[in-house]
Amino acid sequence: MAILETQDLGKSFGALTAVKDVSLSIEAGSLHSIIGPNGAGKTTLFNLLTGTFAPTTGRILYNGQDITGTRAHRIAHLGLARSFQRTNVFPAFSLFDNVWVAAFATARSWQGLIYRKAAAYPEAAERARQALSDVGLLPKADVPAKAISHGEQRQLELAIALAAAPRVLLLDEPAAGLSPEETRRMVALVRALKGRYTIVLIEHKIDIIMSVSDRISVMHFGSLIAEGPPAEIQRNPDVRRAYLGGIAA
Repeated sequence: MAILETQDLGKSFGALTAVKDVSLSIEAGSLHSIIGPNGAGKTTLFNLLTGTFAPTTGRILYNGQDITGTRAHRIAHLGLARSFQRTNVFPAFSLFDNVWVAAFATARSWQGLIYRKAAAYPEAAERARQALSDVGLLPKADVPAKAISHGEQRQLELAIALAAAPRVLLLDEPAAGLSPEETRRMVALVRALKGRYTIVLIEHKIDIIMSVSDRISVMHFGSLIAEGPPAEIQRNPDVRRAYLGGIAA
């Protein structure tokens, strides 16, 4: 059963069409990857799904509910969380505080915030600790984010997304800029989360995509050109042409 769908989704910026007539169906509990060359429209698609941009055309359905045009803060409350291409954390905050903010922001109520200390929200604190544990960073909970490595900051960003208690986790190039060892660690984390969450993944490292994906959608110049299981995508001549510029027929 599809938990997240798009129907003829499009986004234009003036004369530039970044996403064109994209129809996706993301099955609940699956790991569905979105791949394509630079400029294919992948991140714009994520921005549409998470409410950063409103679509120009088409619809977005979540659990069968039309959420087209819903703003980003409401999308997070509905159960969709994302990470970004570039690390996006509060460097002076501790790891715990970074994750606690996300847990608190998606809690059911902020009532009484100005009269209560952070310690008065035990549910947010527990979610923050669990998210840090899930990515292997709980022992460094009190360390400032600026004091950890780039790879650990990418893990922290994943913990921030998990603290929002999502049903759908959208990961935009989680292995970007990582060393081989850090990449292996991130892939292991994604594998560990697979099945617990529905995961939509953007990643340029094709070996990662082929090893973790249940299904792959391929974008090129804003449009979908192929979709299927990894083995089928590997053999697809349109995909090979998109990546190799016509060298592979």
